[in-house]
Amino acid sequence: MQVTGKVVVVTGGANGIGKALCEAFHRAGAAKVVVADMDAANARAVAATVDGAAFKCDVAQEKDISHVIEETERLFGPIALFCSNAGIGGGFDPMSVNAGGNSDEPWQRSWAIHVMAHVYAARHLIPRMKTRGGGYFLNTISAAGLLSQVGSPAYSTTKHAAVGFAENLAISHKAHNIRVSVLCPQGVDTNMLRSIPKGPQSGDGDLTPEQVAKDVLAGLDQETFLILPHPQVLGYMRKKTENYDRWIGGMAKIQAKMREEFGK
Repeated sequence: MQVTGKVVVVTGGANGIGKALCEAFHRAGAAKVVVADMDAANARAVAATVDGAAFKCDVAQEKDISHVIEETERLFGPIALFCSNAGIGGGFDPMSVNAGGNSDEPWQRSWAIHVMAHVYAARHLIPRMKTRGGGYFLNTISAAGLLSQVGSPAYSTTKHAAVGFAENLAISHKAHNIRVSVLCPQGVDTNMLRSIPKGPQSGDGDLTPEQVAKDVLAGLDQETFLILPHPQVLGYMRKKTENYDRWIGGMAKIQAKMREEFGK
């Protein structure tokens, strides 16, 4: 897919990867880039730099996503690419005292943002895309959705679920010319990464959001389902499936090391 001349929506577009995506799509000639974010002030600031538009949007609320879709198409035309990019990094516990946690809140919030936001976007856009003969979803997930995330069961579990939904989205609507890509980086130098304890997600080097956005454009051009800014993730996936027990043992060693470092 080429974004030139297309209307693009980016949730979580006010900062980090989302901001870099907005800028990259603008440079690539998108007709209109819509920046949707809880941070309305920064969303407007980003939109101003890309000749775009901004909406305040809590992706955990179906009505907010529906509003962004309705208003974008009313004002600017059909959405060709919807980037469900917003995410949170809460719930990290390097000591992993109890994988079940002690509260439902981080689980519910992660589920709403990392899974249901993708569901809501599909729910409201699929009928429109089918009518006009196609469209594209880019869902920002994480390598944690393919591997795991030591220290955050809620993050890891919901990111796995996001991959599962994206797979079903791609399978269900390939015949309708609706394409899906999942963006699954490891460490990216963003406010979210800096807000959590340093762990294995940064073990292969943190990329800039701009580099990730460049990789996204290449992935969209090839229409690949998996976009892996850290290509070594593919090797880790293969090792995981080749010998699950060995992989769990290796991850447990990483967990033990984290407990040792943070328990000092």
